[in-house]
Amino acid sequence: MTRLLALLALVAAPVSAAGQTPPPPPVEARIAALEPVFAAWMEAQHVPGLVWGVVKDGRLVFVRGLGVQDLDTRRPVTADSRFRIASMSKAFTAMAILKLADAGRLSLEAPAERYVPEMKGWRYPTSDSRRITVADLLHHDAGFVEDNPWGDRQQPLGEAAFTAMLRAGVPFANGPGVTMEYSNFGYATLGRIVSNVGGAPYQQWIGRQILTPLGMTATGYDVLAGDQTQRALGYRWQDGGWVREPDMADGAFGAMGGLQTTARDYARWVGFLLSAWPARDGAEMGPVGRATVRRIVEGGFVTARDRAAGLEPCRQAASYGMAWFTINDCDLGRVVTHTGGYPGFGSVVMLLPDAGIGIFAFANRTYAAPTLPVMQALLALRREGATPDRAVPVSTGLAAAYDAARTAWRAGDAERAPLAGNVLLDRNAARRRAEIAAAKADAGDCPMTEPVIPVSAMEGYFIWTCAKGKVAGRVQRAPTPVLSLQVLDFRASQP
Repeated sequence: MTRLLALLALVAAPVSAAGQTPPPPPVEARIAALEPVFAAWMEAQHVPGLVWGVVKDGRLVFVRGLGVQDLDTRRPVTADSRFRIASMSKAFTAMAILKLADAGRLSLEAPAERYVPEMKGWRYPTSDSRRITVADLLHHDAGFVEDNPWGDRQQPLGEAAFTAMLRAGVPFANGPGVTMEYSNFGYATLGRIVSNVGGAPYQQWIGRQILTPLGMTATGYDVLAGDQTQRALGYRWQDGGWVREPDMADGAFGAMGGLQTTARDYARWVGFLLSAWPARDGAEMGPVGRATVRRIVEGGFVTARDRAAGLEPCRQAASYGMAWFTINDCDLGRVVTHTGGYPGFGSVVMLLPDAGIGIFAFANRTYAAPTLPVMQALLALRREGATPDRAVPVSTGLAAAYDAARTAWRAGDAERAPLAGNVLLDRNAARRRAEIAAAKADAGDCPMTEPVIPVSAMEGYFIWTCAKGKVAGRVQRAPTPVLSLQVLDFRASQP
């Protein structure tokens, strides 16, 4: 009954003078006004340069560079400035693992040592510890210690040195599968799996199988190659001034944080990810199937949004999927996000897959992930109604369920609908007839022309405008091949 009661609050929702809810403003009309949010954050955090972009329905609808990409030449940041995105690189590693699993070349549940032989001789923390699986590495629950301070500096480690590290084994913070603890080492190990299983060095495999098909021609791992005039240089804020962070060459830990990209290129990646929602029929267009892309949210612990810069506290259920945090936020709904922190760089991306929108931002100051302005921007757009969730299509079965509800209402008898066995056990036929009669008396004649609003392919609600008031109703199919309703409810509300 909870959903139906919630509908009653919608019955009295304000409408315009014409009787229609005013349409939400387009995203493009609101985005430019958000620039001061990013500029203020940059100034407060001593960030030399930043670029942020908004992707909506597969298209980069807005991109803006602020500040400079390097302090010597004072070249301004543009959509083509190349930033290292640090741990946001992990998403490409996870996608590579999923793609290889799709092809039957590896199993997520298999022991990782099957694909990295150097792990076979490891000493585990307890005699009853299970072997680390590929999925454990993806979800950061292999038992390794959180290693952000150490891992970020391993970027240039050579492959031979990494092989020796793997062969020697590592100490454990916990047993595999016991708890999540963020591990750059774990994602570097996934990179080795991609190399071993994919049959090519990790960076080459990612380039051929993911970057090139998406048209990400300005994206790569070797920051010292190519046109250096477009590269954002990294800085640390120290003792009241900026200090240049040394460049780190590409190496074995590139799979955890080495990718360099531009706003224009990264928008292609965001558009590709968002295109996986909703599930639907139709041809596959990307380098990885839509169902596989949607697996990135699979993964739980609870966190809270901090009270900061005007943001109200908000309890959030969060889980770490496959290189992505999935958060159920009380204002934004489902948010799929990750940050990147690195010597000289900070980055963040937040996706609202159910609305088809994503915002990302890159900055060139050590560990300066622009999480706050991106969150503020999404909240502002959401509150303005500029980022509504995509409408769920009405399935054939739901349309038939709604027709059955209208038939029952006209007849004043729930039994005129195909009811599942639970319905009359919950409230018998006589009581249900009396409830419909009372609702009809309160609401008056109902043309019932309003469409059903789907919650899923099996459930929907409706709000009818009637002669004397409104009726809120809900239908939900039972999980049976032949149409039957496990929920059929009507509630009237007078104006």
